[in-house]
Amino acid sequence: MSSFGRCAACKYLRRKCPQDCILAPYFPSSNPQRFACVHKIFGASNVTKMLQQVPEHLRAEAAECISYEAIARVQDPVYGCVGIITQLQQQIVQIHSEIMKTKGEMVAHHSAHPQHHTSPQQQGDPSQFISIHQQEQNNFQSDKHLSGNF
Repeated sequence: MSSFGRCAACKYLRRKCPQDCILAPYFPSSNPQRFACVHKIFGASNVTKMLQQVPEHLRAEAAECISYEAIARVQDPVYGCVGIITQLQQQIVQIHSEIMKTKGEMVAHHSAHPQHHTSPQQQGDPSQFISIHQQEQNNFQSDKHLSGNF
């Protein structure tokens, strides 16, 4: 229990906050909405059980994850965090596609206008650029495969 009284969890549940309250360090009274959201999605008993199963040095991070998932579930009851992850992965694919298109345009421009290059050392060898481009594309495909592609 904090020196200011009950934690947000105990206030929300209208109970006395014991000295060894497992929820107090992660749900301070200064942020009652955080616990309200977590309680709505998981329930106080389940959150307590989850935190008890986690080693003490990892509980703060676990509470953050639980809170983040609860907020995401309230905002998007069907997909929760997975919806956010999917949107971010789609943005990565779109931006990567734009980068590849731009690099391809640069290669085409370099090939179409070789007289504008002062020296290969200053501008880089176009074949080296194409090889790097292909390597980046292979790395992206590998990363895309490993990410599970939701």
